[in-house]
Amino acid sequence: MEKSIIVTGGASGIGLEIANTALENGYQVGIIDSSENNLENAMSKSKAIKGIAADITNQKEVEQAFDELGSPTTVVNNAGIVRFGALIDQPVEEFVAAVNVNLIGTYIVSRTAARRMAEGGGHIINITSINSITPGPNAGAYPSTKAGVRQLTRQLAIELANTKIRVNSIAPGFIDAGMSTPIYEDNEIRRKRSEAVPSGRLGTAQDIAQAIMFLDSKEGSYVNGHEFVIDGGVVHSLLNQLPRD
Repeated sequence: MEKSIIVTGGASGIGLEIANTALENGYQVGIIDSSENNLENAMSKSKAIKGIAADITNQKEVEQAFDELGSPTTVVNNAGIVRFGALIDQPVEEFVAAVNVNLIGTYIVSRTAARRMAEGGGHIINITSINSITPGPNAGAYPSTKAGVRQLTRQLAIELANTKIRVNSIAPGFIDAGMSTPIYEDNEIRRKRSEAVPSGRLGTAQDIAQAIMFLDSKEGSYVNGHEFVIDGGVVHSLLNQLPRD
């Protein structure tokens, strides 16, 4: 069966890296993004990628995007937003916006994909975050929304298993790409975070893209309802940061 993939938030950052890596691995590739400028830029660099501008929080726009891109064998819910700052100081409107995009948008795209995959099966991969496991300060609503996506992944995996649709998630750690790029423009933050990772470096968009290729391969076909943490070991490194003596 020919492999096809739709990546939301696929016109830049990690999403574009996923799209390009899928293309290199023989997929037909479609991307959905809210930025028409980013879409034009992505498609100008690769004529084989088809892109549609759509708001993933709008069911009608998502349906129309799938109509144009076709029914995929794989969907990656990568689109997301973050508004940095203390949670109690975050305007309610910003909190709601994060919930709408990160959680409800993922739900809308997932159910749209699942209905179209129902006859032949498929695979939905949601991008969460290590913040879905352990929240960090000044990340606003982001950790809460990603924890919601983590649980949504598990529920969908159970409910859709009898239709031969798998649902998994990937939790990136300190990735030098996408929304985190501005953080690592500060060399001191880059150094400190790199040193905090047991593997000794920041992650890359390619690390995430290759994890997706594994999950979607024959070798990963028995993985379902799982959150694949790609973080160089940082989530489990608390004791490594504490003095021993």
